[in-house]
Amino acid sequence: MSGLIRTTARVWQFGIDMLDHLSAPFLLAIRLYLAYVFIKSGLTKVVDFSSTVALFENEYKVPFLSPTLAAVAGTAAEFILPALFALGLASRPTAVAFFVFNAVACLSYPDISMSGIQDHELWGFMMLVVLFQGPGAWSLDRWIQKKYFPR
Repeated sequence: MSGLIRTTARVWQFGIDMLDHLSAPFLLAIRLYLAYVFIKSGLTKVVDFSSTVALFENEYKVPFLSPTLAAVAGTAAEFILPALFALGLASRPTAVAFFVFNAVACLSYPDISMSGIQDHELWGFMMLVVLFQGPGAWSLDRWIQKKYFPR
């Protein structure tokens, strides 16, 4: 019986070790996917920035900001946050900023479809994974930590 328990424990540990090895590419895939989604959105805004400002004047209801400032800030966020996220640089603070930005984008557009809400929810949960798990081994954060703050 103890041989069966030992074998089961070894198989279990092997599975855990495999999952540990897969966490770095999994977290990188999350970061790259989110970067792609939001940079693609940012690119559509810079193609015709006057229509982007018009969207912020007529469609998006961003509180406390003028439509032009909201358009500039939103477009900048759609380039800066994904770049940081893709590199895995300042990942946890970026995940918080990204999460807030995502929530504001979802809440400020009154005509968003149920499918659009579901996309934003999925992206928000993916951002929370990076917030709580960190960016993973394949990130600049990890490289900086190893190089300048070894344990």
